[in-house]
Amino acid sequence: MKRFLFALAIIGCVFTANAQELETQERISSPSKGDYFDGLTRPLTFNRMIPPYALEVTFNKTVHIIFPAAIRYVDLGSADLLAAKADGAENVLRVKAALRDFSRESNLAVITEDGAYYTFNVKYADEPVKLSVEMTDFIHDGEAVNRPNNAMEIYMRELGSESPLLVKLIMKSIYKNDNREIKHIGSKRFGIQYTLKGIYTHNGLLYFHMQLKNSSNVPFDVDYITFKIVDKKVAKRTAIQEQVVVPLRAHNNLTLIGGKRTERVVFTLPKFTIPDDKHLIIELNEKEGGRHQSFIVENANLVRAKVINELKVK
Repeated sequence: MKRFLFALAIIGCVFTANAQELETQERISSPSKGDYFDGLTRPLTFNRMIPPYALEVTFNKTVHIIFPAAIRYVDLGSADLLAAKADGAENVLRVKAALRDFSRESNLAVITEDGAYYTFNVKYADEPVKLSVEMTDFIHDGEAVNRPNNAMEIYMRELGSESPLLVKLIMKSIYKNDNREIKHIGSKRFGIQYTLKGIYTHNGLLYFHMQLKNSSNVPFDVDYITFKIVDKKVAKRTAIQEQVVVPLRAHNNLTLIGGKRTERVVFTLPKFTIPDDKHLIIELNEKEGGRHQSFIVENANLVRAKVINELKVK
């Protein structure tokens, strides 16, 4: 009797193992619909999905993808893919196959500085048709199907609670309106005039609208621009303490202004105030030249920054 029960137990274990193996094989062979899990769950409907783009890669050629903003994050679905930012470019991604003729489809995800999220389904092809791809701005591409109706933006740590897309729109609006709110702050030397046209604020961020006018025939090659909070009066033999404020974003940040040309740029900076014994110095330095410019911004100018809600953001 004991031998009989033992034999039944062995048969039962074998049957259970076979059933589990069969169930596993069925799960592998049949693609998941994503509707049911072990528990009370709601299925993800298609209006919640960001449709991926189709991308083909190969082993002997490199596919380049140009994005409308700097790349902040890249994720590869498998080791079959290789991807990296192009040398010297922040918004160009190069992608290729790590091995010849990989059989399984993979995917690629990219997040850009303007808070946009891109996703791709990637397949191997001996001769990809599209080796250079330009991704358009979601605002202007005219397609309503490339994002879900309730699509959310990716928020960046340095911008706090502000939307990267809204920051971009605000800078474009300031640049397009081209108002001169401030008329007394700037510098002019050697045929170069560097002026502050306006200071704006919105949701904890500051926007500086600057203009550079080159009245000479010699192009002005910008080396760097700095925003520094320094002491108004510095005693002799006293170390100068500087607090550098690094811009978070820039719109139309040109590095070369030709002769007889006028250009403007809008900088986005984190919120800050200036103590009574300090002031803000904005410096513009010419590369391999001596036509440097600088001017002072007081705290009184800063606290009178125009609220951005009064502008038309388009």
